[in-house]
Amino acid sequence: MITTAKRLDTIEEYYFSSKLREVRQLASEGKPIINMGIGSPDLQPSQAVVDAVSLAMSDPNAHQYQSYQGLPELRQGMADFYKKNYNVDLNPAVEILPLMGSKEGIMHISLAFLNEGDHVLIPNPGYPTYTSVTNLVGAVPVFYDLTERTNWEPDFEALEKLDLSKVKIMWIGYPHMPTGARGSLELFSKLVAFAKKHQILLVNDNPYSFVLNDNPMSLLQVEGAEEVSLELNSLSKTFNMAGWRVGMVLGNAACIDAVLKVKSNMDSGMFFGIQKGAIEALKSDKSWFDAMNEIYKRRRVLTELLAEKLGCEVHKEGVGLFVWAKLPDGITSAEKFIDKILYEKSIFITPGTIFGSNGEGYIRFALCVKEEKVQEAIDRFLPKPGEGRALRN
Repeated sequence: MITTAKRLDTIEEYYFSSKLREVRQLASEGKPIINMGIGSPDLQPSQAVVDAVSLAMSDPNAHQYQSYQGLPELRQGMADFYKKNYNVDLNPAVEILPLMGSKEGIMHISLAFLNEGDHVLIPNPGYPTYTSVTNLVGAVPVFYDLTERTNWEPDFEALEKLDLSKVKIMWIGYPHMPTGARGSLELFSKLVAFAKKHQILLVNDNPYSFVLNDNPMSLLQVEGAEEVSLELNSLSKTFNMAGWRVGMVLGNAACIDAVLKVKSNMDSGMFFGIQKGAIEALKSDKSWFDAMNEIYKRRRVLTELLAEKLGCEVHKEGVGLFVWAKLPDGITSAEKFIDKILYEKSIFITPGTIFGSNGEGYIRFALCVKEEKVQEAIDRFLPKPGEGRALRN
């Protein structure tokens, strides 16, 4: 029997990988599943993006290996996008690196900067991949609390009380996933000062800044951030291109070069046609975001109604692709709560616990379901004729 590497002992299969098998099995048995769990946009990219990919297929260079750094015009498109939307100036030659989705960037950054035994500050709640990748490279996760009391922002007094001597990277992400907390430039300024004080690489994961958010921000807007920071961004949610796997890492040139050393040994460049589509997407103007957000606004109103139908308290100020909701008093297990709904009502919702211990007592709805399906979910909790009042839960 061939044994697996010890590093696999530090992680479990990604929650959605295993849970969606269960959900698909129920669907195959004829259950009318409504999947409100995963943030995979169901909206389409613009026709201009699709046309750009189609046209690229006839280019004589389309099917060759591509540059590890991406097409120069893609990096320029990313630089132009940051200048237009965040007022951030970036050198496309040395401060931008296209990625096959920003998720791979988490691994690349970790491999580039973490030695075994280094410590990593990880938000609780936060994206589970920060923890799993930290474990995979042999570093040590150190969780910092985000709570409703602090509007899901770090408590700097509590951070300063930690032993920070071994901390190499701090992960942040605003707008925050899963809670939808907006963040602010004031918060980013405090985080940059904290990172400089303790010589920590600060990495902002920023894929949600254009979804239901009228004030998109970048960590790189803060003066001096480029000295200690990187930012990940993605076309997945902003342009409905999740399956295309197009992301980017931006910031400090020396750090970008270090990430490139890792990346260039792990893939052979992004498909030419996808790069051409991404270039077109990055040219989108405000009308694109407005049209997309009109749809998400309507979905959010209905999803909040569904959450309230379940007796939950909704975080109304949230932005991004999700609705974060507090469970009714007396409910002690988010996972048992969502499983009851899954098996009794055929609706899949994400338990907050998969994002960390501070997610207990909360659930998360994705806004990636058409309005009529959200309404159908609501209707499943209405009493049927002759049944009297439906149970709240």
